[in-house]
Amino acid sequence: EMETTISQMTSLANDPKMKAVVVAEAIPGTVEAFRKIREKRPDIVLIANVAHEDPAMIEEVADLVTNVDNVSRGYLMIKAAQKMGATKFMHISFPRHLSNELLSRRRNIMKVAAADLGVEFIEMSVPDPLSDVGVPGAQQYVLEQVPTWLKKYGNNTAFFATNNAQTEPLLKRIAELGGYFVVADLPSPTMGYPGALGIKFTDAEKGNWPKINKKVEDAVIAAGGGNRMGTWTYSYNFASAISLVEHAMNVIDNGAEVNDFPTVMKAFENNTPNSRWNGSKLRDAKGIESENYFLLYQDTYIFGKGYLKMTDEVIPEKYFRIK
Repeated sequence: EMETTISQMTSLANDPKMKAVVVAEAIPGTVEAFRKIREKRPDIVLIANVAHEDPAMIEEVADLVTNVDNVSRGYLMIKAAQKMGATKFMHISFPRHLSNELLSRRRNIMKVAAADLGVEFIEMSVPDPLSDVGVPGAQQYVLEQVPTWLKKYGNNTAFFATNNAQTEPLLKRIAELGGYFVVADLPSPTMGYPGALGIKFTDAEKGNWPKINKKVEDAVIAAGGGNRMGTWTYSYNFASAISLVEHAMNVIDNGAEVNDFPTVMKAFENNTPNSRWNGSKLRDAKGIESENYFLLYQDTYIFGKGYLKMTDEVIPEKYFRIK
């Protein structure tokens, strides 16, 4: 409901006390809403996270845009899979997702990285959850197909789905039957794992990511997925919501520069103890760097093993130039 999204966001500018708008996941309509807020209240700080709209459009109207670093992850996920012992990597998606510029670019980087690292790259098309089969049908398809995929490609295959709803059945089957899972599209201990493994959290655990991660780790190991399944130890969107609000307050109260990369990174580190971050400014395939669109990623944590130190990896320059 794009018109509802636009009107609700725009109405925030009617409050004279409003100083910043932080959109935790900038769904379609955010660009137009920011444009209208900017016309009405140019003093309001506008920050968008996980922008669904074209990078060139959102960075024009926002003061700051942050997103998962799907450019670097195109290389890092293949490298992590190789470190875990995988010799094949299956990319599971559908046309609607691959029409997204950053998702298709990440897939293209994965293909080149896999060839460079000696990992067989497999593209698998599955039903779109927004198609006639719906989310249940799309999930059931993955649940039924994983045994066939494992039989055909072997247990040294790492699996990755671009859709979060289809991650849950993928995790369930991998824990049961074999294969590897590096991280989800939006990595988090709560992305897919609770539903796949029947994990329930107490009120005391909610929002406590070290406790959440430990509980998920115990369940993964008990299910047989130890050393084969991974995550980021903090939910990206959860960490982003808190960190970007902290950053906006720092801009408003202390005069920090809204698009200062080290300051943004510091806010994320403050809110995710014991986790490590890395990232860069968005660059197009020609190497032109954005001033206010930042791409971020956490280190990969493998249940039963620990951190892979992916934030220490040096990503060859060639991957940033792949369209």
